Amino acid sequence: MELGNIGTAMVTPFSPTGAIDYEKTANLLEHLIENGTDSVIVSGTTGESPTLTVTEKKELLDFVVKVVNKRIPVIAGTGTFNTVESIKLTRSAESSGADGIMLVTPYYNKPDQKGMYAHFSTIAKETSLPVLLYNIPGRSAINLLPETVIALSKIPTIQAVKEASGSLEQMAEIIEGTDDDFNVYSGDDSLTLPLLSIGGKGIISVSSHVVGNEMQRMIKAFHEGRTTEAAKIHRALLPVFKALFSTPNPVPVKYALEKAGISTGGVRLPLAALDANEAKFIDLALENFKKSQIK
Repeated sequence: MELGNIGTAMVTPFSPTGAIDYEKTANLLEHLIENGTDSVIVSGTTGESPTLTVTEKKELLDFVVKVVNKRIPVIAGTGTFNTVESIKLTRSAESSGADGIMLVTPYYNKPDQKGMYAHFSTIAKETSLPVLLYNIPGRSAINLLPETVIALSKIPTIQAVKEASGSLEQMAEIIEGTDDDFNVYSGDDSLTLPLLSIGGKGIISVSSHVVGNEMQRMIKAFHEGRTTEAAKIHRALLPVFKALFSTPNPVPVKYALEKAGISTGGVRLPLAALDANEAKFIDLALENFKKSQIK
């Protein structure tokens, strides 16, 4: 699965009435493609997938695939806590023309490692699409352990993992235990450079909505051996990353996009808009970054 250096976990733009806004979606996609995004993930956490209906997910993916028109890979978030439903969503993604699927660890029902292996392997064997596993213990309350990822990597369609455990030790163990063509992506923007330094592939990012080009500069500097420059960019970006996760994702990044002139609308309940102090914190971080020599 070739997602490039930066796959953006795309927000879902909404109209004032809360419906998916397709004009805003088209504008957002052009912005992302022009500003450092190598691939897009549709209907992931950042896309507010828990509040999207099955019909909305299919219609949104159909639209994104059409607008992108093979310029970059489009990955569909088809994972749920229901294996059968996930297979149905995966088959729908195939018919929509997605380039791959992302499967999140099953949330709420808390399966053990053998249950997760069975869940992911069953879905993977029902599709020819490349599979990106998504481990996010903070949201699912379960941790997909390295030994389980390593075992799953033996299945040909399972080709990468988005690791949002926050543990570089866990990521290193996966990298060490899998073949060279299995890619480990960070699910935390702030760990992009540290992960690269231990052999990771890149980042499935939220912050790339607003600082994608700067993140690409950091990655390029690292790969070209300019590690001091890469570290400097990393340190300058950290306050931005912190600000964009200062309240539940994707509330801050939608606000930051609006400030940048890319309208994506608000969020659906149970997420809530920023208050004045929260907005001020994000404004300050973005303003300071603009003043830095990195920008």
